[in-house]
Amino acid sequence: MHVSLATSAGRAGRPNEDFVGAVPGALVLLDGAGIPGAEAFCAHGVAWYTHRLGGTLLGGLSRADGRGLAAILADAIAETAAAHRATCDITDPSSPQATALMARVHRGRLEHLLLADSYLVLDEVGGGVRVVTDEREVVARRECSAPLAGITPGTPEYDRIRASCALALRARRNRPGGYWIAKDDPRAAWEAVTGSVALDELHGIAVLSNGASRIVTPYGLTDWPGVRELLAADGPSGVIRRIRAFEARVSGDPDAVVPDDATVASCGLR
Repeated sequence: MHVSLATSAGRAGRPNEDFVGAVPGALVLLDGAGIPGAEAFCAHGVAWYTHRLGGTLLGGLSRADGRGLAAILADAIAETAAAHRATCDITDPSSPQATALMARVHRGRLEHLLLADSYLVLDEVGGGVRVVTDEREVVARRECSAPLAGITPGTPEYDRIRASCALALRARRNRPGGYWIAKDDPRAAWEAVTGSVALDELHGIAVLSNGASRIVTPYGLTDWPGVRELLAADGPSGVIRRIRAFEARVSGDPDAVVPDDATVASCGLR
């Protein structure tokens, strides 16, 4: 198992809130949720949270003690929560949180776990590309934002409705019928999207944070098979360079999306 990885902060002067790391046979990607005002509830910040949780996950995976991925994630969430419960209001909905993606080679199969919108790309032996993600946050965000349709951005009405939409989305976080994310409650781990694939069906895998997946949607610079080809030619850093070059070209467009932290890792299994 050979892993290549690259990561890039979305904006200069701000910490990169993504985390990526690997131990023999396993890979972890976390995408921190940089919610405005989080510093009012947690002195450590989102980047601290993702790195603390990510390091704990890698430690759990390296022990190879037979636990499933959900159990490892649950224990890591609990341990990380305990590390700052005494100093921070970790139960506040805006306190640090992160998407979670874990992949592990185990007993001839690739096991995977996803919470929220990171992406696992499976490079299949037959030539196909299959993408696995957890769409529940995206669906919840779309539904909660529906009242904004037709409202002019920048107006007081838009700002009022947008604030209401944000509250509606927050109310769905880590709730049945909503979406799940790594935060302070280890029970979220048991709601993750999980699965496994036989190793002999795969050439390799790639993982992308939300900021890196923009190369496909919404930027439309390539499709998922194209991401595989770009990784083969230029590696994870090539994907990020393509994203940043596009963002630089459109930076003056009033409709341009604000750049996000972007992380990519690719792993050969043969």
